[in-house]
Amino acid sequence: MSGRARRRDRRVYLESHPILFTLLAATRGRDVTRLGRTVLVHGTEAYRAALTRVPLDRTATGTTGGAAGELAGAGALFDQEGDEHRGTRRDTAAMLGAAGVAKLRPIWMKLLDDRLPVLGAGGPVDLVPLTAEIAGATTAELLGIDVDPVRLAEAARTAAAAAAREHLPGPRNPRAAAAASAAADQLLDLVAPRTPAEAGLNAMLAVAAINTTVAALPRAAAWACDDDLWDHADNPALTEELLRVTAPTPLLPRVAAADSELGGCPVRPGDKLMLIARHAAEAHRRDPDPVEPAPARTAQLVFGVGSHACPGAALARAQLSDLLAALAPYRPVVVRARADRRSALPGWRSLVVRGTATS
Repeated sequence: MSGRARRRDRRVYLESHPILFTLLAATRGRDVTRLGRTVLVHGTEAYRAALTRVPLDRTATGTTGGAAGELAGAGALFDQEGDEHRGTRRDTAAMLGAAGVAKLRPIWMKLLDDRLPVLGAGGPVDLVPLTAEIAGATTAELLGIDVDPVRLAEAARTAAAAAAREHLPGPRNPRAAAAASAAADQLLDLVAPRTPAEAGLNAMLAVAAINTTVAALPRAAAWACDDDLWDHADNPALTEELLRVTAPTPLLPRVAAADSELGGCPVRPGDKLMLIARHAAEAHRRDPDPVEPAPARTAQLVFGVGSHACPGAALARAQLSDLLAALAPYRPVVVRARADRRSALPGWRSLVVRGTATS
């Protein structure tokens, strides 16, 4: 492999969150590192333990659950506990399971069929707006709402970016909170909830589904282009490997709720845990290999584990698998890429590919 794919993908980290990811790179030599009241968790087993054995405060500021509460109030799956959390997670997993994916698949397949044939004549396609439309249309169908998919995708991406800026390390921008609140209100208007509980769940599902899709699919496609992996496009292992190395949600912020221990490091209530999914899944040291892939137990870590596993994993795998299969006949190459400096997750603002296998 040429290394070009890894160098290109590294740009999305260094250009979107340079300070944060420089810190993470500098500390990844140890499985667990404490910096004041923050515990950085890089190691595979320590990461797994943090999600399965450490009691977590699901509503703390700066966590996913805390962001859910700020976005739309309580009751958004990410901030629930006990039976309520398990019940909501079961319902969400059912919507996003095999039957749910089969119901949703025609939505993105139609968009791929409509948008990609221009590659057959050597034309260009920007994969970022295409995946944003796919994400918006899929999410609208999932939530049962009648809304323009491009508008929904933009609202969810804006809300996530505004919330992320408010919680980045460093001095607070006095306008960040107001911007985050305005973006959340715009998103809530679009998802049209009937009850406050639906508001939280719908908004957070939209934010999670849309932002991870727009981050993941173009990055994975760029890697396939740069390493010329198109001969393996029909191999499910390629999908798993590309999701592993791109780690669409590379960092999971959590807060400990009780005394514990990770990799020999004591953890106290209130400690902020920065769980580095990218490093736990060995994305930083092991290139994607569809012939000899990483163990499934390792690859799964980018979606979390146990009760904290992402219920949308099957949907993400299906969308990426279908995108790779649709692109492969054209053997595209990247002709222009621009990182998104404002997005909540590391990703491309524009990723233009051109077909090389012309008809």
